[in-house]
Amino acid sequence: MAYPAMKYQYETSPRKLKPEYEPQKNPYAKKKSSTLKKKNQKTKEKRHLKTHVKAVFYILIGFTILFTISYRNSLITESFNKKEDLKEQLSSLQKENEQLEINIQSSLNLTNIEKSAKSMLGMQKLDESQKVYVSLPKKDYIEPASEQVVVEEETNWFDNILNSIVDFIQ
Repeated sequence: MAYPAMKYQYETSPRKLKPEYEPQKNPYAKKKSSTLKKKNQKTKEKRHLKTHVKAVFYILIGFTILFTISYRNSLITESFNKKEDLKEQLSSLQKENEQLEINIQSSLNLTNIEKSAKSMLGMQKLDESQKVYVSLPKKDYIEPASEQVVVEEETNWFDNILNSIVDFIQ
């Protein structure tokens, strides 16, 4: 009895099996030439460049928008600070004005006026010899108007032109 030859594998790596199906190459297919490969590579580079340019463009647009927003916010903050400074100035001026009004009210006292008139200007109260009485008749000194007063209304230039045309026609 003869034993079939047994194939032993002494290596540790498994044996490679052939695939059950091998795809057949199309004999009618055209082979790509090196110029076609270069063209494809150039179009890929152009696409890559276009996407890179688009990305940079979008980043620039985003930066511009953010810069515009931050600039606008800085203008708003600046105007708000100016408004607050003006409010503070107004309140200090109002306080100063109130204090001056109080000082004026206190200095308008009749006794204070007499003291300042006597001391600064050297004035004195009137004596009986300095007083002169005048008698006036009870006649009415207002005379009625004998002439008629004509009041002209101010007109604009268009009305002036129309009036001159109407006057010319008549």
